[in-house]
Amino acid sequence: MFATALRSVRLPGRRRRAHDPTSLVAASLTSDRTLRLGAVVPRTRAEGPGERFAVWVQGCSVRCSGCFNPHLWGPSLGQEVRVADLVADAVSAGVEGVTLLGGEPFDQAPGAAEFATGVREAGLSVMTFTGFVREYLEGPKSPDGADRLLAATDLLVDGPYLADRRDPHRPWVGSTNQRFHFITDRYRDLRLDVLPDRLEVRVGKDGEIAINGWAGVDQLDALLADVAGSVGRGRVR
Repeated sequence: MFATALRSVRLPGRRRRAHDPTSLVAASLTSDRTLRLGAVVPRTRAEGPGERFAVWVQGCSVRCSGCFNPHLWGPSLGQEVRVADLVADAVSAGVEGVTLLGGEPFDQAPGAAEFATGVREAGLSVMTFTGFVREYLEGPKSPDGADRLLAATDLLVDGPYLADRRDPHRPWVGSTNQRFHFITDRYRDLRLDVLPDRLEVRVGKDGEIAINGWAGVDQLDALLADVAGSVGRGRVR
């Protein structure tokens, strides 16, 4: 359980000027590979270090008990997005890096790896959350493409959410079993003990409220007391 709520996917693919450098990034990816996404938040400070382009993939085979986002479990839901267009959108967002969440990114490892590689080549960092453990992802039974996604990740957070081991101290994680793996040196000096959790609330022009970041159900209920009923675990949108 890494995120409390989502927003609708903003489909990439808008026209760009010929001299736009993000077009060159997208053009460097020659495949038509896609990712099935549940949501995208182009700029957030609640999903990892610095300002990030956050991508929630659709579909999860881990399915932790007590997950805040069971609506991301179904692999046939969400929307298909071309990886090259998603890379260009991330690069043009002007952020420090991207964060892959879900859902389960390693259930779509080939597409997620292509996306992560593309943004890394453009100078962005990559943070990836997974309900699997790193040892499994590096083992002989790992999902296809897991090695490529790991190789394109700077900071990995692994392990399933365990409701009876809630972690109130470290940012971005839900339970104490989940681990931070500094695969590259990019965030090796990160002070996890002083970084707070963040919760972001966005209100659309149509009045729709979107929330992302980390908070307990009681905190969310208090926040939304005057505008919505009790959210209940697993029903946050």
